[in-house]
Amino acid sequence: MSDPHEQEPGPADEPRRAGRRYAGGLAAVFSDLRAIDGALYAAVAATPTPTLDTGLRRLSAAADHSKISFAVAAALALVPGRPRRAAALGVGSIAMASAAANLLGKRLVRRSRPDREAARVVIDRHVRMPTSASFPSGHTASAVAFASAVGYALPPAALPLTALACAVGYSRVHTGVHYPGDVLAGAVLGATTATTVLALSLSLSERHSIGGLGRLGGIGRLGRIGRGGDFA
Repeated sequence: MSDPHEQEPGPADEPRRAGRRYAGGLAAVFSDLRAIDGALYAAVAATPTPTLDTGLRRLSAAADHSKISFAVAAALALVPGRPRRAAALGVGSIAMASAAANLLGKRLVRRSRPDREAARVVIDRHVRMPTSASFPSGHTASAVAFASAVGYALPPAALPLTALACAVGYSRVHTGVHYPGDVLAGAVLGATTATTVLALSLSLSERHSIGGLGRLGGIGRLGRIGRGGDFA
């Protein structure tokens, strides 16, 4: 028997109930995505790839602190013009992607690293397990940011650098230190930060160009005044 003093839900309660249903549905979606993420990680761990293990382990270790990208940037910086500008954009993108991944993403999400032993990742794949949070992949974010920025400024470099960034991202899953979802999020973050750096660079270049044209216009005006042209 219902309490006579209990009020029936009214129209004012509908937004609250809708919010709870939305939150519950969103939580279920994330739960399913985590399950898929874990299944993909386990599938990679369970697939024997002895011919790839050593190479991917070395690639993953070489990508620590963006050493590969910085080496490429140093080589490009030796060539004046577009290659040098591409190197500068790439390094700027690495800095922004690394800061976004490590100072924001990892601190906000705080996802635990995969249990490599439970997944039985073979020892030949092992690299040092980082102590930081797992989401997003900082290695992937930096590699994709560098490839995106340099590839835009120097199109011939786009394909090889993108392939390298993809290999770095996969190596983090192959070695057992990241879930695939971490790598995907890192790739999105890297592309976003590179786009931001490129947009800022373009904006600064346009301002510089406009300022230069203004100065040139002022010089021309002074020349006309000197010739009496502006008093005609």
